[in-house]
Amino acid sequence: MEKKKIGISIGDINGVGLEVILKTVSDKKILDFCTPIIYASSKVVSYHKNMIGLEDFHFQSVSSGQKPYHGKVNVVNCWNEDVNITIGAPSESGGKYAYKSLAAATQELKEGHIDALVTAPIHKKGMQDTGFQFTGHTEYLTKELDGIESLMLMVNDDLRVGVVTNHLPLKDVAAAITKEKITNKLKILNKTLKRDFGIERPTIAILGLNPHAGDGGMLGEEEEKLIRPIIIESKKKGYIANGPFPADGFFGSGDYRKFDGILAMYHDQGLVPFKALSFGEGVNFTAGLSAIRTSPDHGTAFGIAGMNIADPSSFRKALFLAIDVAKQRNDYDESHENPVVSRSKKYTQGKDEVIKDGKKK
Repeated sequence: MEKKKIGISIGDINGVGLEVILKTVSDKKILDFCTPIIYASSKVVSYHKNMIGLEDFHFQSVSSGQKPYHGKVNVVNCWNEDVNITIGAPSESGGKYAYKSLAAATQELKEGHIDALVTAPIHKKGMQDTGFQFTGHTEYLTKELDGIESLMLMVNDDLRVGVVTNHLPLKDVAAAITKEKITNKLKILNKTLKRDFGIERPTIAILGLNPHAGDGGMLGEEEEKLIRPIIIESKKKGYIANGPFPADGFFGSGDYRKFDGILAMYHDQGLVPFKALSFGEGVNFTAGLSAIRTSPDHGTAFGIAGMNIADPSSFRKALFLAIDVAKQRNDYDESHENPVVSRSKKYTQGKDEVIKDGKKK
């Protein structure tokens, strides 16, 4: 079977994006699992390659991802002009070329030339200064891929945490959490656990919005008037959903280990415990889209850019997750029934054999 073609957008050229990308794909063992296609320019890739001392790493320039060279790392040239790189500092050109890379990769994803997309970190303000009218990758890809609703899902092996509201000021969260919103996010989570992660009957925990899940109405009424009725209704539809759980005790007690997926109400409620448990090892997966997108769980890390010390572990996991989900989704769609294979077991296949920063783990 032909290896999956995995597109990669480079993120901000002044951050650690290309460093973690090149550290990952320079390991020739990666080519046993996929055909990487980087959307950038040969000049920028060469600059970063030389900066981190990858003298033995070579890539093939191609005009598109439609017909890449298998067994090689491919670079699609999205621009030809010279670029002003200011390592470690956000700039207008950083946002400009991050946008060009993302737009080109997304277009080829829409056209089916690549099987999945892995996105390196962007600097959101830098992107918006160039006309990018979205708060992040998730919102942009949801629109571009004609999604009505998507779900930000953080993944690390068996820990999968989704959020009802994404990048939203805390003062706006309560008003944004509606019956329709929670129901839609729960539906997406249940489906992606089946279709993309190979879990036949997923168990889902739903967190409360307020401290102590409202404490019986003393600290808020959303749990009793909004969240609990949704859980009851979902069970009638065959979902295995439980809650609402107080977020602090849920993670502190280790109860999160009992569930295949967790639905948090807002960004920090889900991502703070996730990153505390998984930082540097987590993956951001956008569920609910017609195509597959993953990314590492860190940002541009301007503070260490250019120092050759960025850890590629999260990017590597994002790449492997994209490969696994592409295969699992194909199997699901062809058979219309889920294999009872744990996604986490598939996900770990081969990754321990991949060389990390030139040395075997």
